[in-house]
Amino acid sequence: MVQTNKLENIDTLTVHNAKAALVQGYDAIKAGQTVFDFGSVKVADSSAVAVLLAWQRAARSAGVVLSYVNLPDSLKSLAALYGVDAFLVDTPANLHHH
Repeated sequence: MVQTNKLENIDTLTVHNAKAALVQGYDAIKAGQTVFDFGSVKVADSSAVAVLLAWQRAARSAGVVLSYVNLPDSLKSLAALYGVDAFLVDTPANLHHH
């Protein structure tokens, strides 16, 4: 069964809460969650990109593949700007190409 973390208590993912979000994500990965739903995240900055990449590294180290759904357009744009958008796609299959 796929476990989804809806990030319900996070409506912004910026430098101001990146560390807390990072820890929350690490804990969720350790608990077996493989899908992170960003539907409630309305504001994100470049710190969010770093957090998502760190979660991907942690998941890879644990032998699991993460999937991100409902990424805000602003976060998708930042990831594309930094050239890491392929690592933050909505479907985990694309993660294996890099």
